[in-house]
Amino acid sequence: MKKEPLPDDITPDVFSQQGLWSRPGFLVRRLNQIHYAMFFEECKEGNITPVQYGILTVLSRNPWLDQTAIGYELGLDRTTSADVIKRLEEKGLVERRVNPTDKRSRQANITPEGLALMESLKDGMARSQQRLIEPLSPADRKTFMTLLAEVVEANNQHGRAALKSV
Repeated sequence: MKKEPLPDDITPDVFSQQGLWSRPGFLVRRLNQIHYAMFFEECKEGNITPVQYGILTVLSRNPWLDQTAIGYELGLDRTTSADVIKRLEEKGLVERRVNPTDKRSRQANITPEGLALMESLKDGMARSQQRLIEPLSPADRKTFMTLLAEVVEANNQHGRAALKSV
C-alpha cells in the first residue's frame, strides 16, 4: 500500500490528483473495516459484532432503556437499532418489553448471559482497540483520539442518526 502525503489544501482537484489516500472519508471507512477485523480476531468466541457489543455496553449501564435512546447513544437509526437488538434477544443476550409508560415504544435490558459474554470479551475488546492505535506513539494516540472526537462532534448532525448521550 502506497501512502500518499496529505496536501495542506484539500480541494476537489487535489482529491483527483492524489487518489484515495488523500480522502479523509476513505481513510475513516478503511479504518473502520480494520477495526471490525481486529475486533473479530480478538472476540471471535463471542460471535457478535462491534455494534452488538456497543449495545450491550449501553444496556449494562442503562437498564431498561428504550430502543430509540439506545440508537441515540450509538448513533444508530431506529430501524438498525431495533434489528440489532432483536438479534441480541434471539441470542438470549438482551430481553425486550413494551415500555410500561409508553406502549408505542419498546425497552431493552441486558440479561445475565449478556453480562457474562461482555465480561468474557472485555479483554479482547480492549486489545482490539489498543491494536488499532498501536502504530502511534503514546502522545500521537492522545492527539489522534482528541482530533477524532473533535471531527465527530463537529459533524455529528450530518449522520443518518446523530449521536446523543442519554
